[in-house]
Amino acid sequence: MVEGLGLKGPRGWVFRDVSFRAGAGSLVAIEGPSGTGRTCLLLALTGRMKIREGHAEVGALPLPRRMAAVRRIAALGQVPGVSELDPALTVAEHLRERALLQRRFDGSVRALLRRPGARAAETRARIDEAVAAAGLDLAALPKGERTSVRDLERLEALRLSIALALLGRPRLLGVDDTDLKLSDADRAEAWALLRAVAAAGTTVLAVCSEAPAGALRITTVDTATKADADDTATPAEPAVPAEPVAPADPDGSAEPADPAGPAGPDATAEDDTTEEGAADALAETGRA
Repeated sequence: MVEGLGLKGPRGWVFRDVSFRAGAGSLVAIEGPSGTGRTCLLLALTGRMKIREGHAEVGALPLPRRMAAVRRIAALGQVPGVSELDPALTVAEHLRERALLQRRFDGSVRALLRRPGARAAETRARIDEAVAAAGLDLAALPKGERTSVRDLERLEALRLSIALALLGRPRLLGVDDTDLKLSDADRAEAWALLRAVAAAGTTVLAVCSEAPAGALRITTVDTATKADADDTATPAEPAVPAEPVAPADPDGSAEPADPAGPAGPDATAEDDTTEEGAADALAETGRA
């Protein structure tokens, strides 16, 4: 559940009054023009930016109090400036690196004590599982898994970024610019892929310019334009509370967090600095 979510940067509100509900395995399309806070909303819901008003709950974890915990169950596909592919690396290098990091930081102690051969087999199996779920056909690439990222088509790069995210078996997947620079046929394939990921039980948040049929549509608006329109209202008219952007159904039900109260045992100083810095940086550069 998301209720009255808002994020404020140096230039004012990036987004505000966002409310909706989405169950596990939903496909949520964050739709709107560039510059209306779509990416910031995506990062806020995946625990990467600290909201300033409202509250949300992702997998029974309240935001903003449990941001670090939300980050552990949420993964990012492509998000420019945040989780980009390295054009100099090959597909295989990307997959091996992410798998090793996943095993190092998210694996159990018992898994780390297994024999090297067993660990290598488990890593290979996890990579194969993620690649298959993302629909990435390694054999069809120009040089197979040794193909450099710079040589990938836009849709194949999208599939690779999703495969990397799925290596961690997340409960929530966020993807930015889903339909950017895709042909109609490629766009249809991209949405079919995300529907399949959602059908497998992972809730998907996808930023796009136009939401596909059947997705839960969340429309972002230009807060500056909205504020200007509110300012031009006739004095005789009573003030009307802002309507939610889209009533509907990320993951779980909301539980209000007291913004004036203590941060709680799970909050850290890192959440108060790193996440604010990310929010301000994106707002300042217009990457919303």
